[in-house]
Amino acid sequence: MQQSQNTKVHFISLGCPKNLVDTEIMYGSLKTRGYEVVQDLDLAEAVIINSCGFIEDSKAESISTALKMTELKASTQIKKVVLAGCLTQRYKKDLVEELPEVDIFVGSGDFQNIADILDKSFAGDEKKEYFDRPTYLQEANTPRVNSQYKHRAYLKISEGCKKRCSFCAIPNIRGNLQSRTVEAIVNEAKLLVVGGVKELIVISHDFTDYGWDLRKQDAEAKDSPNELLKRLADESGAEWIRVLYLYPDGINQELINLIKTRKNLLPYFDMPLQHINNEMLKKMNRRMTREEIESSIKNVREQLPDAIIRTQFIVGFPGETQEQFDELFDFVEANRFDRVGAFKYSKEEGTKAGSMENQIDEDIKEERFHQIMTLQKEISADKQDEHIGNTYKVLIDAQHEETDLLVQGRYFGQAPDIDGVVIISDGLENYQQGDFVNVQVTEAHDYDLVGAIV
Repeated sequence: MQQSQNTKVHFISLGCPKNLVDTEIMYGSLKTRGYEVVQDLDLAEAVIINSCGFIEDSKAESISTALKMTELKASTQIKKVVLAGCLTQRYKKDLVEELPEVDIFVGSGDFQNIADILDKSFAGDEKKEYFDRPTYLQEANTPRVNSQYKHRAYLKISEGCKKRCSFCAIPNIRGNLQSRTVEAIVNEAKLLVVGGVKELIVISHDFTDYGWDLRKQDAEAKDSPNELLKRLADESGAEWIRVLYLYPDGINQELINLIKTRKNLLPYFDMPLQHINNEMLKKMNRRMTREEIESSIKNVREQLPDAIIRTQFIVGFPGETQEQFDELFDFVEANRFDRVGAFKYSKEEGTKAGSMENQIDEDIKEERFHQIMTLQKEISADKQDEHIGNTYKVLIDAQHEETDLLVQGRYFGQAPDIDGVVIISDGLENYQQGDFVNVQVTEAHDYDLVGAIV
């Protein structure tokens, strides 16, 4: 029973880029069925919130967004509010009972069926819960609409996670690692490039474990991180290929050699380290030592001196002493990373760390967070100043968010949405969105660079 053509749907996608790809798959599913996706909420007859359930702040944002949308039903033409994604999958029945205002709940393994689900609901089906499986692995014929600028796209290569970090709820939500084949990923990459994409951003929960499950099932399988990168670089046609979320123990010599020899593989290393004290790393179940982490960083910096290293740390993990925090602080100060994000430990039910003794007081977490970020702000300012006078290849994204007189883009060291941008102030007469241009940096701010086309 198909819903009438042109029913208008508005999406709100929360959380990480992996969640955004799921939103794009829902978008594709609805588009093939004749639904119209609208940016203007006032036009919507259905609202789909793709939720995040990773940490407390993201859970609160997802729930408040859902409540706000249900309140609008009384004063707008919104008839259906759908809560989909990780939060829904994680809490299932609890959310159904606690949020009766929401019309439909769709877990992280059923979102691809959103067109069928909405069709039935608009036709009078009162079913509210869709939690048939924990996760969905994108297939070759899965419809998807890229919601990014036409010249860039995320490329999701797997679902779930093989590792069991003691603080992380992702395996409880998304399940074990499930990898797409190299062939399927490369084919999607080619289609994206044919459609105008110049920058592919490879995403997963951990790139360096990619293909482990496929190789375990079949000893002859060739699906591995390095094989995937090699084929993407050689066959996709993308001018830039950026990889996010690399566990440091997987940054081996073969990977470094690939980046050295393929110009379209960007020397951008996003490797969440979480801590540096060995006891903390062991309690986090990170399965790496400080010595191994330092060796990995050294290899990257010695062989790829222009590489950008982005990392994240958790402060206030259960039992973290002042001495252990000081060791982390000194490590950040000594290594002068290009980008650092710090997170206050979030106690998550269903995780090993959530039941650990010696939970840290919130005020101590806040103070440690402030110390790390204040330090990194000083380091970042120095790093930013080092760019002045340099010329970079920049991919133009769009007009500046605050004025039509400026344009913003990114050089290889800036990933979309998480890093700063290059603001182009001069030489724009003959260039447009999606072009690569050479920009000489003339100014540096806290996060952004400013320059002119040369």
